Parts: sequence; structure tokens; C-alpha cells
Amino acid sequence: MQDERLENARERVIESISKNMDIYSVTPSVGRLYGAMFFEENPMTLDEMKDKLQMSKTSMSTGVRTLIDLNMIEKVWRKGERKDLYEVKSNWYQTFTDFFCIHWRKGIEMNRDACKESIAELMELLEDNIPHEKRITAQEDLDRISYALGYYEWLNKVVDLFESREIFDVIDKVE
Repeated sequence: MQDERLENARERVIESISKNMDIYSVTPSVGRLYGAMFFEENPMTLDEMKDKLQMSKTSMSTGVRTLIDLNMIEKVWRKGERKDLYEVKSNWYQTFTDFFCIHWRKGIEMNRDACKESIAELMELLEDNIPHEKRITAQEDLDRISYALGYYEWLNKVVDLFESREIFDVIDKVE
């Protein structure tokens, strides 16, 4: 009965992690792999992962590469072990920061570039002799886009807080 309750408690967390890994743009099966590895006390080989999750070694290998690329797991070394071993990185705060800062910066840059290009185009349009209604619409759009640009500048400062780790001066990590 106790073993079953332990497994149920673990499975609930693994299933939740699996369902929410789309945040990191990965499949639920990679999420299950991460969740299973989270509860392991020792690093695991691909064979151990395959046996535990009843998935192919190819799937395990692909999942491991994905999780390494996301900086969520790492390859570790153990004396006398010939096979590669992997374990969950213990610093979730750093994992979150690394992943989301990269994605936020990419999104901010893309949106800022689009805003700046549209602002230039609208400014040129406003210099032309256009009907009053079009002028009002162009000015309203310019105001909206300028507001968005201000938001992206603010968001860049938020990312700076994470990258500099100053965010932890504002909100303490729970260890």
C-alpha cells in the first residue's frame, strides 16, 4: 500500500511535468523522461531510461539530446562506468533563466524590429498628403506601436534582471 501511494505521488508529478513541457517546446514523452529522471537518486544510462519508460532507445537518445540542449539535464561521469550517464540539473532557477531569457530576447528583438520598421513607414505616410481619416488612423497606429515599443524596452529590463541575477534580490529563491 505504501509503495503504491509513493508511486501515485510520483506519477502525478511526472504526468503534470509531462503535460506542461510544451512551455519548453518539447513533447509530453520528453516531459515524462524529465519527470522520471527528476525522481532518480542516481544518474541513468539510456538503457535504464528505456527500461523505466518502456520506450525505444532512439526515443530516449532524442529526448536526452533535447533536454541537454535545453540545459535541463547533463552528462555526468562515474568511475568504472563505460556508458554515458545523465542526471537532472539541480538548479531549476538557472534552467528557467537560461531558457526563458533566450526566448524572451529573441521575441523582443523580432517585435522591436517590426515596430521600428512600421514606425518609419507610418512617419513617411504622415508626411504625405493623405486624407484626414487615414491620417488619424496612421497616427493612432503610430501611438499604439510606440506604446508596444515602450513595453519591449521594459521587458528587456526584466530580462536584464534575470540575466544579472538581480531578480533574486527582489524575490528570494526557495531552497
